[in-house]
Amino acid sequence: MSAADGAGVSIYDRLWRSDAETCALLAAGTARRELVAVFGVVEQALLAALARRALAAPRRHEESVYLLPGIMGSQLGALRPAGAPADLLWLDPQDVIGGALTRLRLPDAAPLSALGAIPFSYLALQLRLRAAGFAVTVHDYDWRGDLDELAAALAARLRADPAPGIHLVAHSMGGLIARRALQSPDLARVRRLVTLGTPHGGSYGAVQAIRGTYPVVRRLAALDRLHDADFLASQVFSTFPSLYQMLPPPASASGADLFDAAQWPRTGPQPDARLLDAGRRFTVALRGAEPRCIAICGTLQRTVTGVRLAGDEFVYQVSDAGDGTVPLASAQLAGSDNYFIRCEHSALPRSATVAHAVLELLRQGRTKRLAALPGARGGREVAVSDSQLRTTWNDKIDWAALAPEDRRSYLNQLNQPPRQYAPAR
Repeated sequence: MSAADGAGVSIYDRLWRSDAETCALLAAGTARRELVAVFGVVEQALLAALARRALAAPRRHEESVYLLPGIMGSQLGALRPAGAPADLLWLDPQDVIGGALTRLRLPDAAPLSALGAIPFSYLALQLRLRAAGFAVTVHDYDWRGDLDELAAALAARLRADPAPGIHLVAHSMGGLIARRALQSPDLARVRRLVTLGTPHGGSYGAVQAIRGTYPVVRRLAALDRLHDADFLASQVFSTFPSLYQMLPPPASASGADLFDAAQWPRTGPQPDARLLDAGRRFTVALRGAEPRCIAICGTLQRTVTGVRLAGDEFVYQVSDAGDGTVPLASAQLAGSDNYFIRCEHSALPRSATVAHAVLELLRQGRTKRLAALPGARGGREVAVSDSQLRTTWNDKIDWAALAPEDRRSYLNQLNQPPRQYAPAR
């Protein structure tokens, strides 16, 4: 059987563990070779120390804390019969190599289960919260789906929690799900929502994912032996309702109404007009202040901050005003307290400084660990077109030839900015 048909058991399937199992192994110092293979030597040592602190810490706070990953931040797969490893699809590079990302296509994909947050991204934050005496629940979810439905599922889970108070800590798209859930009038027990790099005003990464020019899509295509980036964009990623619900609204730095299919290029991967309409409805429904929200915004990373239609392609405006994925203007939320740190988008939940600031915000509603103003911008703006981005990551990766540390680095840096984003000298 090939990895692509979902029947074969890969090494990444065998390495999968629940958060509880992983924490127990880290704290006990067992399965070290396996955990080093997953995290690397430095990260394994850090997580082992955090796991010991977390397991030894008594609960000091009555409130529950829910940790929401961002888009692509939950592992997805299918459960096998008892005793067999789960069939991990996202993110199993062996499945990607075999062309199995087509199993993510909606609505005709076979059902997939959320199998916990991606440990490299979220385990450290979870352990730091637990070590501080909070009871932490990781709310993983199928990030391809409609955010209204995902918000309804979160709201139902929060209603069932008997704790006298609840806090939410949400990374990236998880913050949009949380804000939508908090529009339910019966969730007054939720005291604070802390968002980390949430695209409150949308992200141009969603535009690029639909167009096949997003770094993540192109690097995945470089692994995929059967498909290129345009195929993955048009046949897989453009079927996800969530991407359309993160498009920047017309009033943003974009000169176009990105919810209007007529204002997209006519060649290359195209948006789904039906999903564009649903994305517009979600954006309108989400408007309005959320006084319980505190936004932590990354900045001083090369970020797409605007887009315009030029001829028959998009041209993206790139500057340092963002975290590499979410523009600085989009990460802030009007009517809420906003804090700023020089940090890349995927590194926000891994940052010890951010974690300590989150703890202060949950306890006190304010922090001095982060800047209250975004600070000066650096680096000049550049313009990068779809056609320029399509010159990147066209050669296939020989995964078998990579050393273990190079494989980890490749997977952990899927959204690293391409060379065209660098300012001209």
